[in-house]
Amino acid sequence: MASPTTIVLFHSAYGLRPAVHTAAERLRAAGYEVHVPDLYAGRTAETVEDGMAIKDEIGREELLHRAVKAVAPLSERGLVYAGFSLGGSIAQNLALGDEKARGLLLLHGTSDLPEDASVDELPVQLHVADPDPFEPHDWLNAWYLRMGRAGADVEIYRYPGAGHLFTDPDLPDYDQDAAESAWQVALGFLDSLREAP
Repeated sequence: MASPTTIVLFHSAYGLRPAVHTAAERLRAAGYEVHVPDLYAGRTAETVEDGMAIKDEIGREELLHRAVKAVAPLSERGLVYAGFSLGGSIAQNLALGDEKARGLLLLHGTSDLPEDASVDELPVQLHVADPDPFEPHDWLNAWYLRMGRAGADVEIYRYPGAGHLFTDPDLPDYDQDAAESAWQVALGFLDSLREAP
């Protein structure tokens, strides 16, 4: 019997809050092995401002270092990288640097990518509010084109009127209909990766 597909799910700037664990349990119930690294070492934030302050205090390079260290023991399996907002940015960076990556699931966040980024038809799915102050249309259009040039197979799903972190039931951004719709599409995407060779 084949081992389950392994997903590494990175938290947002708010830290490893209950919604991340809830999402991980949802994925485990669908048959996936899920790891949720704590890049903030136990710290969480109540507001986006506090979360950004923690992120800035730790620093982007250190966050990426912690993320790489967390996935290193798992990377030989061919991981699916996933993340919420800031965690999506981190997941994207790791997936683009991992030739064994099976897929990239981005919820609410993207990252810039180097000019020489190159992947072999990496499946990528992004779920984002429309409009989203952190992911404006001009940025997303440029990101989509650059990801395509890098070799990624990208799908973008937009959710009109939803807040930025609309999948988190403990935040004012939460939109139940958008969240359920995003999870249904995301689970279909993950199933397609599970069936891939």
